[in-house]
Amino acid sequence: MSHPEQGQPIPPTPPRGAGRSRRRTWIAVAVIVLLAGAGWYWHSHRKAAQEAGAGAPGAASGAAGMGAGRRGPGGTGGPGGPNAMPRSPVVVNTVSKRSMDVVLNGLGNVTPVANVTVRAQVSGPLLKVLFKEGQMIKAGDVLAEIDPRPFQAALDQAVGQLARDQALLQNARLDQQRYKTLLSQDSISKQQVDTQDALVRQYEGVVKTDQGNVDNARLNLGYTRIVAPTSGRIGLRQVDPGNIVSTGDTNGIALITQIQPITVLYTIPEDNLPAVLKKLNAGEKLQVQAWDRQMRNQLAEGSLLTTDNQIDTTTGTVKLKAIFQNTDGMLFPNQFVNVRTRVDTMEDATVIPVAAIQRGQQGTFVYVVGDDNTVKVQVVTLGPSDGARTAVLKGVEPGQRVVVDGADRLKEGMVVEAVDPAARAAQLQPSSAPRARGRRGNWGGASGAHGGASGAHGASGAPGAASDGTGTSAAAGAPGERRRMRDADTSPNPATNTPANPGASVGQRPQQ
Repeated sequence: MSHPEQGQPIPPTPPRGAGRSRRRTWIAVAVIVLLAGAGWYWHSHRKAAQEAGAGAPGAASGAAGMGAGRRGPGGTGGPGGPNAMPRSPVVVNTVSKRSMDVVLNGLGNVTPVANVTVRAQVSGPLLKVLFKEGQMIKAGDVLAEIDPRPFQAALDQAVGQLARDQALLQNARLDQQRYKTLLSQDSISKQQVDTQDALVRQYEGVVKTDQGNVDNARLNLGYTRIVAPTSGRIGLRQVDPGNIVSTGDTNGIALITQIQPITVLYTIPEDNLPAVLKKLNAGEKLQVQAWDRQMRNQLAEGSLLTTDNQIDTTTGTVKLKAIFQNTDGMLFPNQFVNVRTRVDTMEDATVIPVAAIQRGQQGTFVYVVGDDNTVKVQVVTLGPSDGARTAVLKGVEPGQRVVVDGADRLKEGMVVEAVDPAARAAQLQPSSAPRARGRRGNWGGASGAHGGASGAHGASGAPGAASDGTGTSAAAGAPGERRRMRDADTSPNPATNTPANPGASVGQRPQQ
């Protein structure tokens, strides 16, 4: 351990807490500076937001101007005033009185009258196929040919055997005649005559057997020409020429389907069966229409043929069969169709469109539009329907107007505005269509055409800027101009064509 020399001054020792207090002072100063900067930043941005929102009164006044021009003059709370209730656009239809068909709807499948698989009736090589796939054929047309030579040879053999046995029969008959003459002269015994009679009968049986063999051989020879058993459309070929065909083939040669006329097998609820049976038992023909799967196109029109003899207890339905001439071939075998059967016609019925019918806690109702354009909930009692219109038994009268579109936002006593259906469809923007997005600084950014604008999407004007009554500020201030320039540099819009920069391209700054 060293000791200071005698006579040398000892340096003063600094206090232990001095460095720590100096560090705390600097930290406090830094915190104060940060708080001051945050306060300045918040104050400056709040002021800029207030300046940007100064253009909203002008846009709002423009929207109010347009609203007043559309609804007409009026003070606060009056018609067209700022506190007036907006009218909901709806599509209306007039209740009418007309004749309406009582129609039963069902689901069915097209069933051909005849469905025949063409098979070979004799075995042999297939020589020719004489039809085209899908062509319309008639009963008796030759479809294919099998090699006929073995069957021709069998026929010739049977014919020869028949000729031989016929000659023996003829000779036995001559001997029989001679024996009978000798017996009458008592020259021979009766036993010889009886033996000759038996021989004649034996030869007669042999000749009949030979005749059957000839007919069978001739029939087999005819089977070598395969003919169509029925008229209709022939399907795809199942076997090619050169193959050996036989009577045991599963698929056969082709399939013939009769399509003119053709039938449809469909079902209806068992509760509707009495009305159908009443007409059928009276001898009336019920009109039946076949429609496609979407119920958009009518395919054919025919008549009801018959009903099934029992009800399906598992589904509670009964099968019906209708027949169609199908001259244009629109009905195809096994095709799914919607079937509409007309069972009766109501005369002078009060009818409304199906789209006007609403259902709620009070039951079935419609919205009736009065002469003052206010809507009223009217409970109705419905009758039969034909798919597009429904008969009303109680609740509305002919001449009244009912809402058919736009009823989802209506309430009792609301004021509505009747619009054209085409205009209503144009107002409803599809959900898949892209929405138009406004952006600060776009030319004509104020949405005055739609009744108003906000500070972010409208024209950025200085406080007190004049409004032209269309929702767009008459003059743009300096802050708005600077924002337009900054947005044009950072996010260029290739579709923007401004007055100052016509035909602007991507990344090109508008000319001043």
